[in-house]
Amino acid sequence: MRLKELLKSLPYELIQGNDNIEIENICWDSRRVQLNSLFICVKNKNVDRHDYAASAIDNGAIALVIEHDIEKVSKNITIIKVQDSKKAMAKIASLYYEEPSKKFNLIGVTGTNGKTSVTYFVSKILENAGRLTGIIGTIQNTVGGRELKAAKLNPTTPDSIELQESFKEIASKGASDVVMEVTSSALDKGRVYECDFKIGVFTNLTQDHLEEHGTMENYKNAKLKLFKMSKRALINADDIVSKEIKEIASGEVYTYGIDEPSDFKAFDIIYGLDSVEFSLKFMNEIKRVKFNVPGKFSVYNALAAIGTCYLSGLNLDTIVDGIKSINGVPGRVEKIPNHKGILAVVDYAHSPDSLENIIKSMKEIAKGKVITVFGCGGNRDKTKRPIMGEIAGRLSNYVVITSDNPRSEDSMTIINEVEQGIIKTNCQYEKCENRKAAIFKALDNAALGDVVIIAGKGHETYQIIGENTIHFDDREIVREYFGVI
Repeated sequence: MRLKELLKSLPYELIQGNDNIEIENICWDSRRVQLNSLFICVKNKNVDRHDYAASAIDNGAIALVIEHDIEKVSKNITIIKVQDSKKAMAKIASLYYEEPSKKFNLIGVTGTNGKTSVTYFVSKILENAGRLTGIIGTIQNTVGGRELKAAKLNPTTPDSIELQESFKEIASKGASDVVMEVTSSALDKGRVYECDFKIGVFTNLTQDHLEEHGTMENYKNAKLKLFKMSKRALINADDIVSKEIKEIASGEVYTYGIDEPSDFKAFDIIYGLDSVEFSLKFMNEIKRVKFNVPGKFSVYNALAAIGTCYLSGLNLDTIVDGIKSINGVPGRVEKIPNHKGILAVVDYAHSPDSLENIIKSMKEIAKGKVITVFGCGGNRDKTKRPIMGEIAGRLSNYVVITSDNPRSEDSMTIINEVEQGIIKTNCQYEKCENRKAAIFKALDNAALGDVVIIAGKGHETYQIIGENTIHFDDREIVREYFGVI
């Protein structure tokens, strides 16, 4: 594609060269540059890609997009200057891959907790109705259940080039719908700029990612960006932020909830050991829903999925039929069967609110003690560590504080910071740095009817310690303990 065609919706300055050259690849990582590439110099918090312009040219780049001056390069290289290279990259990527997000029903799900679950549930309901669906998120990047070739990187929401490439792959398969997790980081960094969201879904907002955003206000404002770019919004009426979303949303707003008046409302809720049942009211229709995932938070996730699928064109009967066949998300309230009558649950809860939700939900159905094993990640928001310690101590009968992904921090320092919250409660607790030993210790202390919650890592199959990433899966450890591997 001609460079000037990729730039047609952008204000830019041609610093040198020719904007009518043919571009065969677009890239922001100099290590991935190929012959005749356009290299986009993106400036982030930790890395300025302008510093890698010379390396990109050596690897085959024939044009650069910059937002600030760089050292002189050969006059054979075309240089385009823009105001914001991240936004420019998103626009260029969308055009390069032929604006794929306009070719299907794109659904974006944001919020502190529940993004992965809601995304997964929506995809399953749509697929049950016979619609080919793409899913992009924490645990999978697939279309029709098959892994995307384009998805190579780690973030929940990929960078704008990888994202548009994934969209094109999904569109080429004939998918009618794509549901994706949209993180605050992705919104803040412009990764989803130029995505044609038909529906934006809001789950909730509680403390998390302050190491990146600094304040809750900044975190909230990042989340709200989704609803300025979505044609319709579906929001949690029971969350205080919903009022602000209504004020700034660019399109129609629908609501779901339990307590506040809402369009999709749950009532007559029965909480079971393995499921929840509730009555759903929408307009003049009332349907009884059985959902095979326990807990109050699961009702909210189910409502979000139901509302999203309705706005995507399914009728309530089809939706209710689809949701009853769902058996949960890997690493989210995932129960590990065993012969000792212990309810062992692995969950991704890694924020104060999500930890409180999972413990409260399990406490409601526990016949015996509630035992919680958890830690906090290194190089992440430190203020939540004692908060989570207090929550675990207040709601549990016994807690084992352990390591999570300590990264470059000392794991015992993190554990001691969590301890400062637990000592404010009367809960019995132990500190055990080795996560496997901590899980075994918790299970050793459990008896028939007790609940053991292993929180923080969920679906993850690794642990990051220093510069090393080792294989570690909470579910495998629990199965090993019970001898059911």
